[in-house]
Amino acid sequence: MSQRKPLFPQLNRMLHGADYNPEQWIHMPDVWDEDMRLMHLAKCNVMTMGMFSWSSLEPKEGQFEFGWLDIIIDKLNRNGISFILGTPSGARPAWLARKYPEVLRVRPERVRNLYGTRHNHCYTSTVYREKVRTINTLLAERYRNHPGLLLWHISNEYNGECHCDLCQAAFREWLRKKYGDDLDRLNQAWYTTFWSHNYTDWEEIESPSPIGEYMLHGLQLDWKRFVTDQSIDFMLQEIEPLKRLTPDIPITTNFLGGCVINYERMAEHVDIVSWDSYPYWHGKSPDWQTACRTAFTHDRYRSFKPGKPFLLMESTPSMANWQEVAKLKRPGMHALSSIQAVAHGSDSVLYFQWRKSRGSSEKFHGAVVDHSGHEHTRVFRDVAELGACLEGLEPVTGTNVPAEVALIYDTENKWAVEGAAGPRKPNLSYDQEVLRHYEAFWKQGIPVDIIAMDRPLDRYKLVIAPMLYMLKQGTAERLEAFVRSGGTLVLTYWSGIVDENDLCFLNGFPGPLRKLAGVWSEELDALYPEDCNSLVMKEDGLDGFMGSYSVSLLCDLIHVETAEVLAEYEEDFYQGYPALTVNRFGDGEVYYIAARTEAPFLDGFYRAMAARCRLSRALQADWAEGVNAQVRTDGVRDYIFLHNFTDQEQSILFKECLTDLDGAPVEQHLRLSAYGYRVFIREGNGTDSVKHSGRWKY
Repeated sequence: MSQRKPLFPQLNRMLHGADYNPEQWIHMPDVWDEDMRLMHLAKCNVMTMGMFSWSSLEPKEGQFEFGWLDIIIDKLNRNGISFILGTPSGARPAWLARKYPEVLRVRPERVRNLYGTRHNHCYTSTVYREKVRTINTLLAERYRNHPGLLLWHISNEYNGECHCDLCQAAFREWLRKKYGDDLDRLNQAWYTTFWSHNYTDWEEIESPSPIGEYMLHGLQLDWKRFVTDQSIDFMLQEIEPLKRLTPDIPITTNFLGGCVINYERMAEHVDIVSWDSYPYWHGKSPDWQTACRTAFTHDRYRSFKPGKPFLLMESTPSMANWQEVAKLKRPGMHALSSIQAVAHGSDSVLYFQWRKSRGSSEKFHGAVVDHSGHEHTRVFRDVAELGACLEGLEPVTGTNVPAEVALIYDTENKWAVEGAAGPRKPNLSYDQEVLRHYEAFWKQGIPVDIIAMDRPLDRYKLVIAPMLYMLKQGTAERLEAFVRSGGTLVLTYWSGIVDENDLCFLNGFPGPLRKLAGVWSEELDALYPEDCNSLVMKEDGLDGFMGSYSVSLLCDLIHVETAEVLAEYEEDFYQGYPALTVNRFGDGEVYYIAARTEAPFLDGFYRAMAARCRLSRALQADWAEGVNAQVRTDGVRDYIFLHNFTDQEQSILFKECLTDLDGAPVEQHLRLSAYGYRVFIREGNGTDSVKHSGRWKY
């Protein structure tokens, strides 16, 4: 039985549209009519509006003007175009900041910002919260019964922090609640006896500042947690009137690629996850590496809500003007990068922006409609062609990405790793290290979920936890249960070092993971970039995975306790020390990679792991570097996406029988054009159909 669950049953197709800012053209109403014609030509079915409309909706305090928005919404509806309505809290009017300066943020240096930019607001200010509640309530009351309202878009790219007196007071209350109004507990958790920094009164505590206290790691962590909680609390107040007045309209907010806020926690409070993707195509890195980094973030946000598609809320059909080099997308790249998002679980391709602005900071940002104002441009043709393709992918909407592998990427662990004083500076590149493990699976076309350490693990065959420096309560027990029941776990150096207050575990590293890993870590050697060492696999090592491989940056000096040695260091005073081990634990296995390894090792190691764990690939085929395959499934039919992220035609050798979307059989040898993609169908019982599908004979 099909498990397809579209996000919007009333629309039941891929969303295709853009951020639309009709208020910028309010004095040129003929542009509005032309927009309707062009939207039809571009095969757009949805527009997002309102995120930056506050000064047009409320030009003076208490003076509301919704007439222009009524006109636009009705025009869209008459033309068969739905709308996503945003709340405008991301950019407040000048009159609000002038009359109520408390709404402006204060920097860590304790200097209040002037009016300007976006997200320059204090999320604690009761004035700001009330003003946001008022306009959100009016929007919900006015448009709650409009047939074209598809989704609420809450604010825009929540991010940043405020250090004003209001936030300091709220932070102290947050701490008192967390530590049960016990200052001694806080002092112990933050280890304030170091440097004689004990607090004797709650009023002595302030947020981290470069002109004050910034070396207490517990303070840093709790401040970031507070910022997340306070941002969520602000968002929930925004959502309240919308949920109360329009309970059947889902809620989303668009996440950034990276931020101080723990977006996974914020995602718990929205109905649909969405994010804004702006890769640096055709830059210093090969496009396939950029594609891999982008895929990682697609998978991370998709994993926030297991079994549910996400939305690509913003992308550019051309270039991003704020990037260091505003490179145009080469022919084919727009469709390729857009379909990549769909392949990883998106049910939309949406753009910033529909029509280029005439002025201000993003007037040269890519858009569907250029300053020329007509459809006779390369970009417009690309968008229209993609729109036609998305119409043909209607059966893909609501389908899932079947991942058997989980990669642990935890925001709080990232904060702790990057805040630790050593063993290398400026930091240990946590993001890059996790991505290196992800890349090995991306190259093989094996789907991966990106999850926090406190997520359930029972659905996976293989779990990888690079640099699990911080262990939250219950994490070690959850990993033990996963392995004991037959799962395979991969751990690395710099794991099991501190608890969630950033206090080091005693009795040996990797702390609570020591029994699970079967090793004891005695020391960690930090290498200069020009230093080198290597590990050499033992002849009787891992399923034919042999050879010598370079290592860099960090080398963990470990002793085996119950583990078996698979590889040893080749050089330095720790020559012969274990560099890769495996420990049998219950019905499963735990591998410990003791050094930072390069791509050749990770590629070979995870090929061996894929075979050992019997992981399903998206496509049984041979392809060259830069080609990638992904899969979505409804439980009965698989949709296979094949991408070429190179500027050269590539040859693919298929080892299973598939059909095109129109039902025609796919040839065994296929040529995929530069920056090209194809979509195929595999019939049968979901991804298990690989085992039963027809094969070519060799």
